[in-house]
Amino acid sequence: MDSPLFEDLGLSPNEAKIYEALITYGGSGVSTISLRAKVHRSNAYDSLHRLIEKGLVYEVFGQRETLYEAVDPGKFLEFLQEKERRLQVALPGLLQKFQRQRSPERAYIFKGPEGVKNYLREILKCGSDVYSLAAKGAWFDPQVLPFTQWFLKEAKKKGIKYHHIFDHEVRDALPHLLKAVGKPYKFLPKEFSTDSTMDIFGDHVVTFHGLELGKLADDVTIFVMVSPGLAESMRTWWKCLWEQLPSR
Repeated sequence: MDSPLFEDLGLSPNEAKIYEALITYGGSGVSTISLRAKVHRSNAYDSLHRLIEKGLVYEVFGQRETLYEAVDPGKFLEFLQEKERRLQVALPGLLQKFQRQRSPERAYIFKGPEGVKNYLREILKCGSDVYSLAAKGAWFDPQVLPFTQWFLKEAKKKGIKYHHIFDHEVRDALPHLLKAVGKPYKFLPKEFSTDSTMDIFGDHVVTFHGLELGKLADDVTIFVMVSPGLAESMRTWWKCLWEQLPSR
């Protein structure tokens, strides 16, 4: 059933059911549509008129009753493209408002795989190199892998480089990860492996724990600290540790 998709694209539950019924069975009258979509007739009538207003359904007038036909589903792409154009026009002003009210020092939390995506977006916004400590390849968890692949391409366009100090186990367990992120990287001694990691970029310090090699916990909590001074100090300590570690 495609109804959840149509709801994600902005239709109400009844509108989604009716639109799906129309593209599945073809045009028909209100009574037939109501039965096929399993929507009460009075609600079906109201939903049809909202779909007409949205340009997704049109009326075919006949001698006995009015029939309703669905418009090509490609219409949804037009909606999305128009929304994207409107957002692009409004975005500079929105970002100015957003930045004006942000404190230069703040802390907040992201949760779960979607939270990981949020903090990766922060990396792209900062556009600065990333310094990772005790990295374990969590970006390559299947839950976020498609997003990670997109992120790496975008980061490359922006010239963002990664400097990784990996946990010892990554060397043998995740060679594909090393190839994907590229050098420079080093490894912690085996006895210093943990289930936590830290990323430093721009004025951000991001920490989270409960990780396994290449795997995220479903309820992972990502702690984000934004502080120019703290980030610079952490970067300095990271570089100190880097100098002490042997090259591969």
